Amino acid sequence: MPVLFLALVSFASWFISTLAGGGSPLVLIPLVNFLLGSQALAPTLTTGMLLGNSQRIFLFWRHINWVVTFWYLPGAIVGAVAGAYAFTKIHLDWLQLLIGLFLVITVFSFGFGKKERIFTVRSWHFLPAGLVYAFVSGIIGSSGPVMNPLYLNYGLVKEEMIATKSTNVVVVHIAKMVTYAALGALTPEYLGYGLVIGLAAAPANYLGQYVLSKMSEQQFRQVVLATMAISGALMVWGQRDLMSFW
Repeated sequence: MPVLFLALVSFASWFISTLAGGGSPLVLIPLVNFLLGSQALAPTLTTGMLLGNSQRIFLFWRHINWVVTFWYLPGAIVGAVAGAYAFTKIHLDWLQLLIGLFLVITVFSFGFGKKERIFTVRSWHFLPAGLVYAFVSGIIGSSGPVMNPLYLNYGLVKEEMIATKSTNVVVVHIAKMVTYAALGALTPEYLGYGLVIGLAAAPANYLGQYVLSKMSEQQFRQVVLATMAISGALMVWGQRDLMSFW
């Protein structure tokens, strides 16, 4: 029963994240934490995200922006390995709090979708951004849709964002999985639950691709920003005990 429930929740989260440029891990984090505990989050989610995003590359590969990927990957690979190593040594809950606040503030900066861009992003900006994102992701399992503001401000929307982002994160997840396995953090149980998450992505991604093709660019931006706001709020709420004034 837990496996079936995880598969159903995974299907729904993958479908929504296809239309919103990501965010599926934030739906799955509470469930995986409940089933396996906090130490299972990073390796289990990494396994599932690797499989699901690999299939997205197959569906959207014609839309990949290779310039962004070229700049993103070097920093992301280094950050992923360093973050996965740090995961076995430390646990920083306050990182999720900071990411959550950043996402909520960014939504306000975009005027809830009224502005297409709020700052200029160059292709080389993805090098340091990829390093930081992958490092944090390696520690806490998921950084949420924290890279979406950069993709939007660079001008990537709809299929181009989904394709490019999926390509970027697959490489990050491969580096993380190798590191987790080498350090003994990837157990057969975690791998099994991760496979459930990843396999549930297949039908969800196909359905999401069809619905995404019917959406306008403005509708896509609005859904992305709404997901960022919800994701940020959930991350802040999840770490509310760290806020002394709460």
